[in-house]
Amino acid sequence: MGKGSTATRIDPRMPTAIEDYALLADGRSAALVGKSGSIDWLCWPRFDSPACFAALLGTAEHGRWWIGPIGPIRRVSRTYRPGTMVLDTVFETDAGSAILTDFMAIGGGSIIRILEGRTGSVTIGVELAPRFEYGAVVPSSAALPDDTGLVFAAGPNRVTLQSDIPLTDGTGSFAIAAGTRVCFVLTDATGPLAPEPIEALAECEAYWRAWANRFTYRGPWRDAMLRSLLTLKALCHTETGGIVAAPTTSLPEHIGGERNWDYRYCWPRDSALTVRALMRAGFGNEARAWVGWLLRALASGPLRPLYSLGGERNIAERNVPWLPGYRASTPVRIGNAAAGQAQLDIYGELIGALHLASTDGVVVPEENWALQVRLVEHLSAIWNEPDQGIWEVRGGPRQFVFSKAMAWYAVDRALHSAANFGLPAPIEHWQALRDTIHASICQQGFSSARNSFTQVYEGDSVDASLLLLSAIGFLPIDDPRIQGTVATIEQDLMHDGLILRYRNADGLPSGEGVFLACSFWYADALIEQGRRGEAEALFARLVALGNDVGLFSEEYDVASNTMLGNFPQAFTHLALIETALNLQSTILPAS
Repeated sequence: MGKGSTATRIDPRMPTAIEDYALLADGRSAALVGKSGSIDWLCWPRFDSPACFAALLGTAEHGRWWIGPIGPIRRVSRTYRPGTMVLDTVFETDAGSAILTDFMAIGGGSIIRILEGRTGSVTIGVELAPRFEYGAVVPSSAALPDDTGLVFAAGPNRVTLQSDIPLTDGTGSFAIAAGTRVCFVLTDATGPLAPEPIEALAECEAYWRAWANRFTYRGPWRDAMLRSLLTLKALCHTETGGIVAAPTTSLPEHIGGERNWDYRYCWPRDSALTVRALMRAGFGNEARAWVGWLLRALASGPLRPLYSLGGERNIAERNVPWLPGYRASTPVRIGNAAAGQAQLDIYGELIGALHLASTDGVVVPEENWALQVRLVEHLSAIWNEPDQGIWEVRGGPRQFVFSKAMAWYAVDRALHSAANFGLPAPIEHWQALRDTIHASICQQGFSSARNSFTQVYEGDSVDASLLLLSAIGFLPIDDPRIQGTVATIEQDLMHDGLILRYRNADGLPSGEGVFLACSFWYADALIEQGRRGEAEALFARLVALGNDVGLFSEEYDVASNTMLGNFPQAFTHLALIETALNLQSTILPAS
């Protein structure tokens, strides 16, 4: 998949760039493995559990599991096996070559690593160093009976390694010759018994391929779309139906800065957009599971911007001072204070996703209608209040235009659901509410001087989220106000052909990369405007910004050609899928 054949020279002693990582996943948690063969991030047993490998945000002393050649490496190439989350990494040295196959077993609780010699004889090093509680706790180690492996334990934390070679305290070296194989299985105490490696590999490949084979698109962007779909699936928690925004915390939006956030939680906004992309691509089961998660989460109280995987509401934010951060970007944060913010746009994303799920027959509309009615009625009382908006600014609430537009969209979609499915609703009240919100936005959120909608009421700055106004049906694309908004965003927010979120102050020190999802939104606007050639060129450029295995972070630094922000980021991958589908839908049939 992706660009897996790309050759890359690496030095395993040097810090790993964000784009040098690949994702392993099992429906419960995820791990990041670098080109050097080092797994530098792993939270067990859930995405939001404390990390037992945290070298990603520090050094090897904070926990990692490295398997790779000792000495110079001439070339590294890697690829996912087609339609799976099984990663193959080929190491080439002067003495020979070997392939490392990494995956997480289906059912959760185990990481399996299989090393096979291809040519010659390669000296391989192993260093397994679990460090529980985000690198703070060094466990004791002891041999398993019959010297079949090791157990690492500290307090309630325990992991077990079974391997084909003896290791001392998790470290060792051996030679791998052509045609020989060595297997390693690391198991969490909360998981099932360690599986047999080769059988687990076959089961893992079959599971992911069975899911991927449901994707029927055969257009020119199939590979990029399928890798993005697999990534979204990998961020779905199978036990609860929750969907995390990313599997990492505190990967910086600006190197050395403090824009470092914990994304290992379930944002109703991101989740709703994720299931929308999955549904449009033909995957409905994840949407059904997510609706179940949503109903349970909202049964515990009013809608919040984010939840833990089980729908837990209390997500306190704290700093982890013993971790030095990715490339010295501090603080490292655990938890996310955005959970206590007001964010009005989430009502629109939620009700829009529920409307689409009902329209596609994915869910029965009557089963979640009471929830939608409750959300709209609450929105009718709060839509005109300030909030922190889609970008979760920390400079205080403001009257964000996009938030108001999504409040309008929530009421509009609810009205369509009531009409389409014959559901009971106060139609006249909702119609009046929808019209009131629309008029308010047009009167206070549009600047005649700039010929553009603005980020906030009575403002003069723009925000990339305004690119979505026509997509949600607020105004048609040929409305002069929408045309003016797109032109102003091109003028104000374009950086080297890509799009920033905004440029104005937001309560934090300045500095971040271009926001990749916003750049896909701009491509969508170009498609709507009939500028297909520009849209295709931009889309191709954006796809090329993915790493060698087709994964994307949240942001991108065009000056250094490096990724920024948490990785891989659901928001970026779902935006890629949506734009590819939009491009496909505008292709005219042959005459």
